[in-house]
Amino acid sequence: MTAIRLPAAQPPDSVFGARPDVTESAVAYRATGGYRSAVGPGELLHHLDASGLRGRGGAGFPAAVKLRAVRDGGVRDGGVRDGGVQEGTVREGGGVPVVVANGEEGEPGSVKDRWLLRARPHLVLDGLAHAAAMTGAARGYVYLSDPEAGARVRRALAEHPPPLPIEVVETDRTYVAGEESAVVRRIDGGPALPTAKPPRPFERGVGGVPTLVSNVETLARIALIAARPGLRLRIARSTLVTLSGGSGTPLLTEIPYGVPLRTLAAAHGTPDAAGALMGGLFGGLVGARGLDLPLDPGALAAAGTALGCGAIRFLSAGSCPVTAATEAVGHLAAESARQCGVCVTGTAAVHDALRALATGSAGPQTLENLTRWSGALPGRGACGLLDAAAGTAGSLLRAFPERIPSHLGAACPACAADLPADGPGRLAVAVPEVADAPSARIALPACPR
Repeated sequence: MTAIRLPAAQPPDSVFGARPDVTESAVAYRATGGYRSAVGPGELLHHLDASGLRGRGGAGFPAAVKLRAVRDGGVRDGGVRDGGVQEGTVREGGGVPVVVANGEEGEPGSVKDRWLLRARPHLVLDGLAHAAAMTGAARGYVYLSDPEAGARVRRALAEHPPPLPIEVVETDRTYVAGEESAVVRRIDGGPALPTAKPPRPFERGVGGVPTLVSNVETLARIALIAARPGLRLRIARSTLVTLSGGSGTPLLTEIPYGVPLRTLAAAHGTPDAAGALMGGLFGGLVGARGLDLPLDPGALAAAGTALGCGAIRFLSAGSCPVTAATEAVGHLAAESARQCGVCVTGTAAVHDALRALATGSAGPQTLENLTRWSGALPGRGACGLLDAAAGTAGSLLRAFPERIPSHLGAACPACAADLPADGPGRLAVAVPEVADAPSARIALPACPR
C-alpha cells in the first residue's frame, strides 16, 4: 500500500490538510477557511500570475495564462476586466466558458489526483468555483475514472452546493483519457480519445465553447492561494510527488521545489538509486548524475527531463535501465489510442527495439533505429503518447550510453532476471487508503459565500 508522508512541519497551506487519511467534510473544510476568499476574481488572477503557479497535469503550463485564454475567448474585447467578468457580447465562435476539473490519472505511477478527489474533494471543488469566477464560466465538470473518487465528489457537491452547476463525468482509465481534447470529447458524449489540434479546448471545447481543462491539484492550489494570498509563492512552489520503484515502499508526499532528486531517493528508501524514470512516463530516464538535479520544472527542462505529473520511479543499483525503458515503452505501446498510424507503428517499433536490447537479440541497426526514431517521431501524433515513447528511448541512450554496447548481440543478466511481461505491472502504484468519515454522510446546508 502506498504511504503518505507529511512535511516535517506541516504548514496551514499544505494540500494534505489536517487528515490526509480521511475524507474531509464540508464542515471541516469550512472550519479551516475553505469556501472563503480573501480576494476577488481579478485580484486572484494577479496573484496566480505573480506566484508563477504551473499546471500539475504534466505540461506545466502557467495557470494564469490558461485562465486568461479561456476568459478572453468567451466574450468580446472590452467585455471582461481584471475585476472579473462583466457584461459583454459573446464573441462569434465563442460562448460562455466551461471549466473542467481533470482528475483522470492515466499515468500508472501517479496517485495524487485520485487521492485528492477521495480525501479533499471540497478543496478541488472550491478551486473549480474560483476558476469559474475568473473565466466567467456558467457550468463545470469533474472528470475522473475512479468510482470511489466519483462517489466522494458527488457527496461533497450535496454537502455544499456550488455556485454553478457541476456534473461528474466518469470514463475508463487509460493513458490518453486525461489528455485535454480527449476530456472534451468524452464530456461531449464521444470516446475519451484525443483529437487533432487546433482548435485547442481554450478556443473551442465542450459544446464548442472556450473550455478550461485544469488538473485537480492545480485547482487545489488555486483555492489555497485564494484563501491565503500572502502565502502564494510557497503554495505555488510546492508540489505533490509519487515516489516508487527501487527498494522503498511507494510514497505520496508534498515537497517544495528545489529539493534534489537524490534527497527524494533517500527519503523513499532507495539511497543508492542508479537513476530514475521521471514525470510518470513523460520525462524519460536520468542517470545517477541526474539525481543531483533539483526538483524544479525549469531546471529539469533545461536538463532534458520533466517533472510531468510528479511521478518518479527510482532505479535500484542492481537494476538495468534498459529494462526500465522497455517496461515503460511497452506500457505506452499497449495504451496507444490506435487513431494515428504513426503512433501505432512508432510505439510498437520502439518497444520491439528496446525489447531486443533487453533480450540480447539487438544489433547495430537496432541502435541506429532507436537514435533516429527518438529525434524523428516526437510531435507526429495527436497527443503526447508517441513523444513519451520516443523520448524514453532517447533518454536511455543519453543517460546510460555506457550500458548499451553490452546489450548488442548478448543477453544482459540483469535484464534476463528482471524483464517483466508487457503491461503496467510494477509501474502501477496503489492509491493511499482514505477512510470514509462518518460525518461525510450527513447532508449539510450550503454556507453563504
